[in-house]
Amino acid sequence: MTNLSPPPAIMLEPLVRAVLLEDLGRAGDLTTDAIVPKDRHATTVLSARQAGTVAGLDLAMLAFRLIDQDVEMTVHRADGSEVAQGEVIASVSGPARSILTAERTALNFLCHLSGIATATASVVAAIHGHNAKIVCTRKTTPGLRAVEKYAVRAGGGCNHRFGLDDAILIKDNHIAIAGGIRPAIERARVSAGHLVKIEVEVDTLAQLDEALPLAPDAVLLDNMSVEQLRQAVAMVAGRAITEASGRITAATAPAIAATGVDMISIGWLTHSAPILDIGLDYRELDRPV
Repeated sequence: MTNLSPPPAIMLEPLVRAVLLEDLGRAGDLTTDAIVPKDRHATTVLSARQAGTVAGLDLAMLAFRLIDQDVEMTVHRADGSEVAQGEVIASVSGPARSILTAERTALNFLCHLSGIATATASVVAAIHGHNAKIVCTRKTTPGLRAVEKYAVRAGGGCNHRFGLDDAILIKDNHIAIAGGIRPAIERARVSAGHLVKIEVEVDTLAQLDEALPLAPDAVLLDNMSVEQLRQAVAMVAGRAITEASGRITAATAPAIAATGVDMISIGWLTHSAPILDIGLDYRELDRPV
């Protein structure tokens, strides 16, 4: 994928460091240190054991390099690339102990994020030919939001808000506590800065009709049928961004995209996508460092 920029290393390093420390515990890698000679060099490859879309190589590289700066990683298939089963994604070479110690952390990140990218790519492909964009949500693994949202981009999707602080999204509980759609949007309008977008969630066409005169920037059409979505898009008539949500899959997404909505938001891309199976395979273990 072109123009895909991963989060900067300064953001990734604390995350990878914390995961490595969790794994190393109080005594380090007892197994590797006991079995593998200190001077042994290894050449290995990261191989796709199933077809999918790659994401997370920068985190994998950091895992190896934080353990040992002498480990070198050469990328053959960059993040955002589609890979076939058995295809080599990257080569990793250096001190064998260091590679083995970092292996699980590197693979945990790479498999998880590639799984998200692969799931996203499947839905993006399903709605090919329509104008709708696939977006993720805040339903992310605690501590992993930035990298999981990056993986969505690697799969061809787009990001919704990153947190509570970068947009106003008025949901059903906000509306209930505020006393209705009008007071909720009016209070948000008074509070919002000039660069802050306001989106309101509606469950019915009647709620949408109530919200539109208040000029929200976007409307979240939650759990509506395809016919309701089609009517909602006609009602909005370009006055706001339309976003469909609610248990959407690759199978149901095409019909939803055909209604003309601008965005389709899917929580399971980040909270439930299965991993992409990637392994670390050895090619050489015979040269001293």
